[in-house]
Amino acid sequence: MNWKKMTVTALIGLGVVGVLAGCGNDAKPAAADTKLPTKVVVGLDDNFPPMGFRDEKGELTGFDIELAKEVGKRTGIQMEFKPIDWASKEAELTAKRVDLLWNGLTITDQRKEKIDFSEPYMHNDQIIVTLKSRADLKDIDSLAGKIVGTQEGGTGIDALAKLPDLKNSFKELRLYAVYTDALMDLEIGRIDAVLVDGVVGRYYMTKKPDTFYELPKVLATEVYGVGMRKDSAELKKAIDRAIGEIKADGTGEKISKKWFGKDVMN
Repeated sequence: MNWKKMTVTALIGLGVVGVLAGCGNDAKPAAADTKLPTKVVVGLDDNFPPMGFRDEKGELTGFDIELAKEVGKRTGIQMEFKPIDWASKEAELTAKRVDLLWNGLTITDQRKEKIDFSEPYMHNDQIIVTLKSRADLKDIDSLAGKIVGTQEGGTGIDALAKLPDLKNSFKELRLYAVYTDALMDLEIGRIDAVLVDGVVGRYYMTKKPDTFYELPKVLATEVYGVGMRKDSAELKKAIDRAIGEIKADGTGEKISKKWFGKDVMN
């Protein structure tokens, strides 16, 4: 091939490359749609022991904190924890002030209308806790005419909606920002009982076994999941996969026994 033919061939080749490069500039890389974030902000209630709360040093700790950190290790995502007003959790998520809700969040049909969830990772009960010293309170029927506290925005309110006769029998249903405040009021006698997530109420009973008493009937059984925005399909897949691995390899059992004394993930 002489030099003129070589030049023409080269120019044609460069033209083809230029056309392809121009097309490439307009095309979005396929991987961009599936790439996981390097960091997510986890919204939580920092007064929800043993799921997420502050220890005596003021540092965030708890079952869900440890589980989220383990998921972060397995997915390569940095988990940044941010305490929020739990009653406004869905608004915090949709406004993108947080990316996940991970703190004993019950999966409900109503919440599914606004946000997506991971697969369930543990069960929870709605229970009534009172004081051992209250001889007049031994079953839920004895709550008639009494003041019962619960957390605003909690699923205990949903459980009561399905038991209207019980709810209407109360003298008052008093709402609190957090369960811990309700339990403190119970202990000093300002209210008669607390409708509370079983994981919280039973945790408190282990700390003060001579103070608190669980009434015998469970009002509802639920499952917990991780909440996220509806545009988080790849993030959901990654979290579900990591939680599945944690359950399968014994890590979930280890974390569970630290906080509950038993495996709550299987």
